[in-house]
Amino acid sequence: MVEIKVFEEGEKEQKPVPKSKGRAGVPEHKKKLVQTLVNLIDKNNIIAMVNMENLPAKQLGVMRAQLRGKVVLLMTKKRFIMLALEQSKKHNIKELEKYVKGMPALLFTDQNPFALFKLIKKNKSTAPIKPGQKAPNDIIVQAGPTSFSPGPIIGELGSFRIKAGIESGKVVIKSDAIVAKEGEEVNEKLAALLTRLGIEPMKIGLNIVAVYEKGEILTKDVLDVDEEALINNMRTVASECFNLAMFIVYPVKDTIKLLLSKAHNEAKAVVKEAKVMTGDNVGEVLAKAEATASALKAKVTEKQSPSEPSTELKVPEAPKEEKKEEKPKEEAKKEETTEAKKASEPAAEPQKPAEKKEKKEAKKEKPKKKAKKEKPKKEKKKK
Repeated sequence: MVEIKVFEEGEKEQKPVPKSKGRAGVPEHKKKLVQTLVNLIDKNNIIAMVNMENLPAKQLGVMRAQLRGKVVLLMTKKRFIMLALEQSKKHNIKELEKYVKGMPALLFTDQNPFALFKLIKKNKSTAPIKPGQKAPNDIIVQAGPTSFSPGPIIGELGSFRIKAGIESGKVVIKSDAIVAKEGEEVNEKLAALLTRLGIEPMKIGLNIVAVYEKGEILTKDVLDVDEEALINNMRTVASECFNLAMFIVYPVKDTIKLLLSKAHNEAKAVVKEAKVMTGDNVGEVLAKAEATASALKAKVTEKQSPSEPSTELKVPEAPKEEKKEEKPKEEAKKEETTEAKKASEPAAEPQKPAEKKEKKEAKKEKPKKKAKKEKPKKEKKKK
């Protein structure tokens, strides 16, 4: 369970001072308090320095319920904590003295410091800052529209170096502006302005300032880890490491299968390029040879087919001399028959010399006309 103890000094008790100065000894209850803190510091592995300033009692009760059985929380004065850190024998524990701020308390646990910080941060609630309080972090007024109408608000924003303008009848903040840095005290005017803008910079809850673990001091900046960003970064690193191992052919459990597969494929490619027949590629080689043979056969059959015009060049033949046309045998036979008929017929009356000339000319013209008609037939045959 959570142990929360508040140690207060009596009004008349004096502060502890070294015995060398000649003052009275330190009260026993204060010695016991310091010794209790020293024992807790030496016993626990994780020691967190907590600032409980501005923590309401109600919120403290909620935190007690959430952390019951997980941590031990002790709150006391700064000088008692400083004495306990100086008397502890842990290595480098004195470095925690730099982080004793506000209303300090020591938190003791064996849990992972990152998980502890996440749990405490998750259960914090926001609240507006009050005049006189110190800024827990840099207070930033972000750019964007506001609900204010034009008026004195523009001057108030300008007094804190906040650039503002007017758009669509409303005041608009043009750029982000830091109005208070971490640790600075907020005055009444700024606190009122932040409240009007709806900015609640205060986070109510346990504020872990630093954690001691095995000689190292982890500040809240280190402990406040964005889990999604961390997971994405780890995935990126794992992917890059895997790619590097594949590139340099580094055999490990995660890469050995892919490396063997890659080597097998590369060996097959070399065998294929060198045209070497093995038990693995014999089917592929035979299939390729069969495909080549069938393609060659198809080309040969295409060349032999008469339907397609031949691509061979033909040498033009020299023109042949035309032979003199001979009289066809049929005409010679007709002439013989006509002569025989004439011989068998009785002698006719003697014709006049003029008529004889006309008949001879007519006979000569007839065979010439027949020869002219037969010439184109022979020429067609030659073609």
